[in-house]
Amino acid sequence: MHSDRNEDEMRMKVREMIGEIGTAIFTTVDAEGRLRGRPMRTQKPDADGRTLWFFTRADSPKVAELEQDSRVQLGYSEPKSQDYVSLFGRGRVVREAAQKRDLWTDGLRTWLPEGPESDEVALIAVEIEGAEYWDGVSSSLRYAYGYAQSLLTGEPDRGGENAKVDFRG
Repeated sequence: MHSDRNEDEMRMKVREMIGEIGTAIFTTVDAEGRLRGRPMRTQKPDADGRTLWFFTRADSPKVAELEQDSRVQLGYSEPKSQDYVSLFGRGRVVREAAQKRDLWTDGLRTWLPEGPESDEVALIAVEIEGAEYWDGVSSSLRYAYGYAQSLLTGEPDRGGENAKVDFRG
């Protein structure tokens, strides 16, 4: 289950999978060193694809956590297609009104009714350092084939794709 893609293709694959899944479990480290995860919707990435954006309340505990320890782990999961992405990087809080307006969509008012102009609304930029993805068995026919092969051969199905991706290079 490895990838025959080059690094640029694997980075593009990660971005495509993130775009299709959309919501991540966004994990930070709290003041006691515990991992804290919560679901967050990913906004469009920067043009270079190395920075992911998330809206948050400026007084959210995750803002204080990032200011103390910038390490972030993001997990994306689509069990129906067996697609998964895990990535790590560094997060920083951005309060610039122009950046908030640029990334804003009206659907965000459900959670942030104040809108992008408010000081109560902030962004989190996550600079991706590395990722790993699993592009799984996406159809029931492919799954059935893999199951039958495993029964016949006693070997696990290797029909999916898995790769570790460096975003720092």
